[in-house]
Amino acid sequence: MQVVRRIKPEGGTITFFVAFGAGRQMCRLATTFDTQKQAFSYLQKHRTEFEHMARTRLASGELEDGVVVLSML
Repeated sequence: MQVVRRIKPEGGTITFFVAFGAGRQMCRLATTFDTQKQAFSYLQKHRTEFEHMARTRLASGELEDGVVVLSML
């Protein structure tokens, strides 16, 4: 049996990490999906674009409480 955790449809987020140099940077992606499974599927489909956006924001210092915050494409 697979358990799918629900996330809030409004303001729900998923977290992932991007390698940046020798370190890893936490990123938060705001989604409108009803389940984490749907949100992670979306993230995987667009992973390259989100990683590029995250690295660009990290390089320019666009962080919120030390986290790169992204929203859906």
